Amino acid sequence: MKTALCDKFGIEYPIFGFTPSEEVAAAISRAGGLGVLGCVRFNEPDELDGVLEWMHENTDGKPFGVDVVMPAKIPTEGSKTDLDTMIPPEHRAFVERTLDDLGVPPLPDGGDRVNTGVLGWLHSVARSHVDIAMEHTRKYGQIKLIANALGSPPEDVIGIAHDNGVAVAALAGAKEHALHHIESGVDIVIAQGYEGGGHTGEVTSMVLWPELVDAVGEAPVLAAGGVGDGRQIAAAVALGAQGVWMGTYWLTAAEYNLGAHREGEPSTVQQALLSATSRDTVRRRIYSGKPARLLKTAWTDAWDAADAPDPLPMPLQNLLVGEAHARISASDDPRVVAMPAGQIVGRCNSITPVQELVDGLVADYRAAVERMNATLR
Repeated sequence: MKTALCDKFGIEYPIFGFTPSEEVAAAISRAGGLGVLGCVRFNEPDELDGVLEWMHENTDGKPFGVDVVMPAKIPTEGSKTDLDTMIPPEHRAFVERTLDDLGVPPLPDGGDRVNTGVLGWLHSVARSHVDIAMEHTRKYGQIKLIANALGSPPEDVIGIAHDNGVAVAALAGAKEHALHHIESGVDIVIAQGYEGGGHTGEVTSMVLWPELVDAVGEAPVLAAGGVGDGRQIAAAVALGAQGVWMGTYWLTAAEYNLGAHREGEPSTVQQALLSATSRDTVRRRIYSGKPARLLKTAWTDAWDAADAPDPLPMPLQNLLVGEAHARISASDDPRVVAMPAGQIVGRCNSITPVQELVDGLVADYRAAVERMNATLR
């Protein structure tokens, strides 16, 4: 399983694994892919700096990447306290009432509203993520990719990355988005199909992947959205992609310990994922303010009720539900998990080490290619 991107990044397989877990990201890189660490959860620069130091120490010198959430146009934003004043009281009342109805307790010791919201959705915080990543690139040289979940990053950010020898990737759910990425200087287009977890567009992967491959010409495309098997990687390469971008697939990795409640046992989130089928996701704006595919739970059902308010725009929606997500995570109740997940979640049926996950992808890819080769006459 080798494409031009393997040579470009110095990796064994064109498998790009997005994850908020540094343990999983490091394991993906050690297994021959490119682990990409999601940075949106880091509110404080020192926290990200420490995690990146840990990545350098635990990737055996292998390359890895980072993922930020940064709009191309710099929005008007204040402090979190200022933004909090823009959240309608009726929205706060709905969230509190829903948590009470679902039996979700307050945070231990009362919690702290100021610190529970994820500020990584703010442009200024995302830019600090880029700055820290570039410092580590200059120091260690291992960070080879910056990916942006909200389209093309600002042009100066692309320039800074290129000046430091770092490639830039951006997600696209439509042809016009992909073309804009290339015009802006983005190196790799991530074609994110409707089936994917998190922010998605309206077009399914099987239609979107070849459409974007044809649209961007020589620029490399990573296929994303519903990839959880080596056969699907073979299909993506057959459609012209130079690799895959996978997220949901790693959520039940053995190394994924964010929120784990007992050593050696699945976390609350993993319990919910293990019991889900491919039909147990919904696409809603309740997570960030933009359409995102989430695991269907009692929490998402509550927002579908007739008395639920409309979600707020980004970043206000995430600030609104930030404390709620923290309370849900601490509640140890799989019924109310608030988690992005793609339709491939139906294949996440066991807790498996990353190395075994990668080995399985490669074996299934090889078998699929051999079956296709046998059809040639």
